Amino acid sequence: MSEETRSETYAELASVGPYGVRPGHALITMVEPHPGHEYAYNRWYEDDHYYAGAMAMPWMYAGRRWVATRELQELRTPEKSAVARPVTAGCYLSTYWITEGRYDDHMKWTVGINRRLNRDARVHQERTHVFTAFQDHEATVYRDGAAGPRDFHALDHPYAGLILQVVDTEGPEERAALLERLRTRELPRRLTGSPAAMVTIFRPTPLPGDRMTYVKQVEGVDTRLTLLWFLERDPRECWTEHFGELESLGADAGRVELVAPFIPTVPGTDLYVDQLR
Repeated sequence: MSEETRSETYAELASVGPYGVRPGHALITMVEPHPGHEYAYNRWYEDDHYYAGAMAMPWMYAGRRWVATRELQELRTPEKSAVARPVTAGCYLSTYWITEGRYDDHMKWTVGINRRLNRDARVHQERTHVFTAFQDHEATVYRDGAAGPRDFHALDHPYAGLILQVVDTEGPEERAALLERLRTRELPRRLTGSPAAMVTIFRPTPLPGDRMTYVKQVEGVDTRLTLLWFLERDPRECWTEHFGELESLGADAGRVELVAPFIPTVPGTDLYVDQLR
């Protein structure tokens, strides 16, 4: 067994390289199960893929699944989105944190394990990747300063909801300017008195050339920002009051291509599967 699992190699790898707790990178993946396959997809993802295809991988240290019922899907904006076509597509969202400085190491493993999972027929084919991207962490803005959970806690803390927001700009300089404005002015203002405890900001990175064929190459590598708003209340309870104007967040620096609210799944159950359509 030791030869098969290469235990000595694991010991060697553990002794070198970064091993902090900061979420230096993320995998954010929004998926649409094909009609009629919702239950099968949910069970495959929760019972197998979430673990064997994600959490068991080196340096992917936290994960959380989220779901958008039809009611939540109908809150999405804008109506014409460059991310989701139609804007209601993508009823499941998975978010994962990857240790800072370990992106390349993780990618080597994820390509290898996904090839193996495909070869072993452990991949559910009746689904469409609407928005799947590995991302580099740019900033986190907190509502309450030093109090409360940090971003590295965010996928383990029992937040009641999450908003995925995607903003496109004209170019790298415009993105840098928007990031600075969001970090220093816009987000602190909007978080004050909000049910959102924090917003994490990421920028997408290109997928490797040897990625799985069913995952399309990432768009907007030089122009896009991805924001995750972590909510202490169900978004359906506070949407109009606090988040109805998020489509204007890009203002003169970019175009908001998606604002999509989710609630957490309940692992090991099919809760909400009957509310997707």
